[in-house]
Amino acid sequence: MRYCRFQVGEEVKYGMVDVNKVIELVGPYYQETSAPTENIYELEDVTLLSPVTPKQVVAIGLNYVDHAKEQGKAIPDEPMMFMVSPHAVIGPDDTIHLAREEHRIEYEAELAIVVGKKAYQVSEDEASDYIFGYTIANDVSDRHLQKQDGQFTRAKSFSTYKPMGPFVATDLKYDRLKVQLKQNGTLKQDGNTRDFIHSVESVFAAVTDVMTLEPGDVIITGTPAGVGPLEHGDHLQISIEGIGTLDNQVE
Repeated sequence: MRYCRFQVGEEVKYGMVDVNKVIELVGPYYQETSAPTENIYELEDVTLLSPVTPKQVVAIGLNYVDHAKEQGKAIPDEPMMFMVSPHAVIGPDDTIHLAREEHRIEYEAELAIVVGKKAYQVSEDEASDYIFGYTIANDVSDRHLQKQDGQFTRAKSFSTYKPMGPFVATDLKYDRLKVQLKQNGTLKQDGNTRDFIHSVESVFAAVTDVMTLEPGDVIITGTPAGVGPLEHGDHLQISIEGIGTLDNQVE
C-alpha cells in the first residue's frame, strides 16, 4: 500500500493511494486512529506534498561500500549518524534552491525510513514493528561546507535541501530495492539496498539506542555511488521500485 500527504485548495490532507485515486484519511496515516473517509480524489487533481513533516531527520553516512570508496573514506564499523534540520524538507515537484551556488553542491539518492510508533532502544529483531514504511529522499549536500566544518549538519540543512516523496510505501522487501537517480535524463546513480553496509534493522536499532523517535520522524539510510554536482536548471528524478519517482528542479 502507498500513502501520501496532499493539498486540495487550501486544505492539507493525508491519503491512501489506490492506483490513480487518493482516498482521504482521517489524520496522518501513521496514527492508529487513521481511517478512510468517503472522500476520493483523482491523483492528477491533487497537489502532492512531502509525505511526512518530521520533527527529527536522522541521516546515516557512508552506508554503501561503493560510495565510501568514491569519497575516499573508511567503511564505518557501525552506522555513522548525524542530524539535519527537518525544516529542509520539501516535497515532489518543489524546487531545490542552491544557497551557495559557488560551492560544490551534490545530489544523494536515498531510501528513507518513516517511523510508525514511538521508539527507544529498539532491538534489531523488533525494528520492523516500529517502521511504518519507506519513502524517497534526496540528501542534497554542500561539500565545501562539509570539508570546512568537519561535520555535516550545516552542509545538509539549508532550506529545500531534503526533498522527500512522493509516497510512503509499506510491505516492501527493503533489503533489495533498486535506487536510481537521473540528472537531466541521464542515469547517474544506480544502486541497490542489498549493498547496504548496515541493514535497515541495524540502523534503526543504532539510532534508537541513542534517541527517541516519534511517529512521522525519518531516517535516511545513505546513498550509493555516483553522486555529483547540481547546477541551475537541473531536473532530478529519483526512483525506488515500489515507491515511485521523486521529481525536483534546481534553481
